[in-house]
Amino acid sequence: MIPFSMLNKDKYRRPNDSNEESMVLEKMKKRKQCDDQNQENYENVGSEDRLSDLPDGVILHILSFLNTKHVVRTCVLSKRWKYLWKRVPTLMLYASRFSTVKQFSVFVSKILTFRDSSAALNVLDLDRHGNIEPLLLKKILNYVCSHSTHLRELGISVNGDSSLIMSCVSSCRALTSLMLSVYPTGGSFGSNYETLFPKSLNLPALTSLDLTNFVFCGGENGCAEPFSAFTKLNSLVLSNCKGQDAQFLNILSETLVNLALHGISSMFPNIELSTPSLCTFTFTGTPYHKICGSGLSSVKQVNISAEMTSRWDTPPMILLNWLLDLANVTSLTVTSTTLRILSLVPDLLEVKLSSLCILKSMEIKLEPSCIQHGLLYMVKEAMLKKAAAKSRKEAAKLRREFKAGSEPPTIPDGIINFLLQNSPSAKVDITTEYNMSTS
Repeated sequence: MIPFSMLNKDKYRRPNDSNEESMVLEKMKKRKQCDDQNQENYENVGSEDRLSDLPDGVILHILSFLNTKHVVRTCVLSKRWKYLWKRVPTLMLYASRFSTVKQFSVFVSKILTFRDSSAALNVLDLDRHGNIEPLLLKKILNYVCSHSTHLRELGISVNGDSSLIMSCVSSCRALTSLMLSVYPTGGSFGSNYETLFPKSLNLPALTSLDLTNFVFCGGENGCAEPFSAFTKLNSLVLSNCKGQDAQFLNILSETLVNLALHGISSMFPNIELSTPSLCTFTFTGTPYHKICGSGLSSVKQVNISAEMTSRWDTPPMILLNWLLDLANVTSLTVTSTTLRILSLVPDLLEVKLSSLCILKSMEIKLEPSCIQHGLLYMVKEAMLKKAAAKSRKEAAKLRREFKAGSEPPTIPDGIINFLLQNSPSAKVDITTEYNMSTS
């Protein structure tokens, strides 16, 4: 199965109806239509019922890639298909596929009631972005606990009782992949309600962890070390997480390969990495955080989409310090906004990099200036200050250009050559992240 951390992270990881689902369902529909024809005509149109000729185990494996609503629809295809859905080892319960919350609740309740209780459950993915009925949540969690022996992948995105959810999670000792986006009932993104991550969570087989809206508590030394017990962790994704009584977020893992940080609070001013196997680093948000320890020295692929909404000297310098630590990176992807923030470092183009020496490729994703009005103002100020240092005449000319509607270049002048100073032959791709056309 595909780990949750590899699903589409953009607005919460759950995919839309996929081409695979459509293809499988279309084949099933054709099969139902052809059942009403005689065998000779059936063969002449080339619509052999190859799918139903497969063993149950293979069909169940195919169905495990579909969301549960589509899986249940297959029960009308023939007598053989009538009860197959009850034994599919995955439950993908997405509220967005239903017209009303009531329909979703009734559907889930019936699924849990009529599913074959002896069938193994390998994957459960629950996505109800918003409040979930407490009784329904309890029923789902009880079902998970009763089938935890074979459960390998668990995903929960709800507004609900976090203590019940974490208690359920702690019983799933066989988990290899865990994705949690948990808000209290009535809470939402941007609210002041977070879920405490337990200091001890024993999931010995866990390789992929994806957390949204969690708080990590520090110990007496001011350090939070929430992941040290996961000795097989390969992928870690943290979104909108905070610290409590902690100056350091320590990520200690001999096995961690992929690390993604999205919107991490400034309450963690220091992130200490002890991750000798780290290969990929992804960051979105405002770069407040000093990265120390082994840092990013082992990383080969870096993706940075930075933002900066207020006047502050720290984010540009943090970005520069990160770049100086990239000794082994071969692939760098940054947004144009990231480069604008970096350009605010005083006398940046005079800095001699000791890193980015083996860079093979760099991608720059263009973003519209309108998404960061405050940053645009800061860039203009910096350009005017630099021009004034040369001459009043040049500063006055630039000021007139800005007043006439001119804007700073999307990619700051000289910054590409700055990044490539130790790898001049690296391939550079400039792509657009938005629709360039105007109405």
